[in-house]
Amino acid sequence: MDFGRLTQVMRTLAIEAGEKIMEIYDGPEFDVRAKSDDSPVTAADEAADALISEGLRAAFPDLPLVTEEQADSHGQSVSTFLIVDPLDGTKEFVQRRGDFTVNIALVEDGQPTRGVVYAPAKQRLFYTDASGATVEEQGPFDANTPGTTAPIKVGAPGAALRVVASKSHRDAATDDYIGKYEVEDMKSAGSSLKFCLVATGEADIYPRLGRTMEWDTAAGHAVLAGAGGKVVRFDDHSVLGYGKPGFENPFFIAHAPGVDLAKP
Repeated sequence: MDFGRLTQVMRTLAIEAGEKIMEIYDGPEFDVRAKSDDSPVTAADEAADALISEGLRAAFPDLPLVTEEQADSHGQSVSTFLIVDPLDGTKEFVQRRGDFTVNIALVEDGQPTRGVVYAPAKQRLFYTDASGATVEEQGPFDANTPGTTAPIKVGAPGAALRVVASKSHRDAATDDYIGKYEVEDMKSAGSSLKFCLVATGEADIYPRLGRTMEWDTAAGHAVLAGAGGKVVRFDDHSVLGYGKPGFENPFFIAHAPGVDLAKP
C-alpha cells in the first residue's frame, strides 16, 4: 500500500464530499427519509457517498469497500478493507447543529490504521499521514493542495478527567458509568468528533454505551490511535476489532492511555 497516496486520496475525497454536504446544508429545506433501521438519510448522505465511493474504487480497485449507504456492502466478510461513513451525525445535520463529519478509513487485519475525519461546518480536519501519525490541518481547505498541518497527541490525564459524550445518544447508563470517575469537565459533541477531541487532548475519555456500526467509528479510531490513544471494548477492555459480522460494534471506550478505566 502506498500510504502517501492513500492519505492524499482520502483527504481530497473528504473535502470534496464536505463541499457537497455544505451546499445542501446551507441551501433551502431538504428532505429527510428514514432507512430500514429508522435512522435518517438525506440527499447530502447520498451525494457524499457517491463521490467518495467512486473515488476510492477508482484509486484502490483491489480493496474491498464497506460504506454505510450501500447495504449490499454490509454482507462482506473481510479483515482488510476501506470503510466509509459519508455523513456521520445526520441528526446533527438535520437540526443544523454543525457536529457532523465525513469519515474514511483503512482497516488492516481488523484494525483501523489510517483515516480522515472532516467536520466541514466546524472547519476542522484531522487525518493520519503516510507514517500513521495524526495531524490536524489548518483551514481554509483546498481539496487539491494540503495546507499547514500540526501533529496532535492525546493529553496526560490528571486525577479528574475531561469527559466527552454523545450529544444525541446520552442516556442514564452512560451517566452512571461517567459517575465512576472524578470529572473536571464535561463536553457534549456529535458524530466522530468525540474521538478527535480525545486525540487532541481536549478530552480524556469518551464512553459509548449504545449501538454503533464500524463505519461510525473506524476513521475516528484511526485518528485517535495515530495520536497515541486507544479504543477498547466496554465489557473487558480488550482492543476494539473490525470486520465483525454485520460490522456492528459492542459498547466501547475511547481514551487517553493515562486513564485508569473503571470496571463496568
